[in-house]
Amino acid sequence: MYILLISLTQEIYLAKEGGLFDFNATLPLMMLQFLILMLLLNTIFYKPVIDILDQRSNYIRDSLTTASAYLLEANELTEQYEKALAESRKEAQKTIRDSQKEAQDIVANKIKHAQQEAEHLVNEAYNQLNIQKEQVLKTLEDQVETLSDKIKLKVLNNKVL
Repeated sequence: MYILLISLTQEIYLAKEGGLFDFNATLPLMMLQFLILMLLLNTIFYKPVIDILDQRSNYIRDSLTTASAYLLEANELTEQYEKALAESRKEAQKTIRDSQKEAQDIVANKIKHAQQEAEHLVNEAYNQLNIQKEQVLKTLEDQVETLSDKIKLKVLNNKVL
């Protein structure tokens, strides 16, 4: 085909009669060759290239749509995770505060119980000391009485004698 086209163009240049735009049979033949070339190029080259470009643009468009959908989903998941993390931190802080309060309450109760036990022991010791003091005073009184009776007897015995 290409060779035919070249040979026709050479004949046109070699023909000296009318020049390039002779209105003889070569002009319609050149138009026919041009149209056939256009149809061949359109079917063999342009349509596949256009189809490939269309497929590529569709693929890019679909990829961008999918990517933006994934990005939106990722942003939503990120927000959900951040909210969940914030709630978890709040709960953890609350748990820590509650644990500290419970520990302080337990320590305060143990201190109070220890103080009560100490007071009880002190009171018991005081009562024991009071009882022992009374017993000692009683024994002393008894001993003093016995000694005073003995002294009286001796003094009376010495007077009688």
